[in-house]
Amino acid sequence: MSDHTEPPMPGTFSGSPAAAEVPPRRPVDAVLLDFHGTLAQVETPLDWVLAAATTCGMSLERARATALADRLTTAGRAGGPLPARVPPRLAEVWSDRDLYPHAHRAAYTGLAETVTGTDDGLAEALYERVLTSAGWVPYTDTGPALRALRAAGVRVAVVSNIGFDIRPIFADWGFADLVDAYALSYEVGRCKPDPGIFLRACGMLGVDPERTLMVGDTPADAGAVRAGCAALVLPAAEAGRSNGLAAVLDLAVADR
Repeated sequence: MSDHTEPPMPGTFSGSPAAAEVPPRRPVDAVLLDFHGTLAQVETPLDWVLAAATTCGMSLERARATALADRLTTAGRAGGPLPARVPPRLAEVWSDRDLYPHAHRAAYTGLAETVTGTDDGLAEALYERVLTSAGWVPYTDTGPALRALRAAGVRVAVVSNIGFDIRPIFADWGFADLVDAYALSYEVGRCKPDPGIFLRACGMLGVDPERTLMVGDTPADAGAVRAGCAALVLPAAEAGRSNGLAAVLDLAVADR
């Protein structure tokens, strides 16, 4: 906090409701959308483990699979919470995971391999599952929101810190024609909150950042403000639930 008082900026709250000015609503020509936690969520840890084990020809009792899923989630799962600890031998690939596909794979298979019971190819099968649409669940309002944006003529790009191509996932869901561009960190060479990745997305769409809304679920997504975009941060929801994307339509479509 500053140790001296400065005059309020125009359009900011200055101490009383009467003095507050409401800034004009910004027109929105394009929406940038985060992937994980905004448009989709990974499947449950138990489903993930059971499906990967089946791929490997392994038979796991539910109790054992549940315990294994808990340990794998703690160790670190792509699309899941951050690992409790990254072993020193994985530190380099972990730091590069969203910039290079080989680092992404090495980081997450390496973390899985720290858990007892992931031999016989299970660690690789667990990673391969995340690369497919079967390993993800779109939020219930993702499809309707994308279709409404398309119908309103609002350009859409997916902006994600990720180490693999998610276009096939959108194609499997029937959403490929609803997304105009993908700014993926491993292709762009920049990770959120770096303003460069948001500027690249705007360039792909051919839109002015000042007329663009970024929607995500983390402070990194709000980094779009440094690129000149407006930003909306939604709370991540459980798989298969609504994620509040109707708020995007209120901001981007209502006045069109």
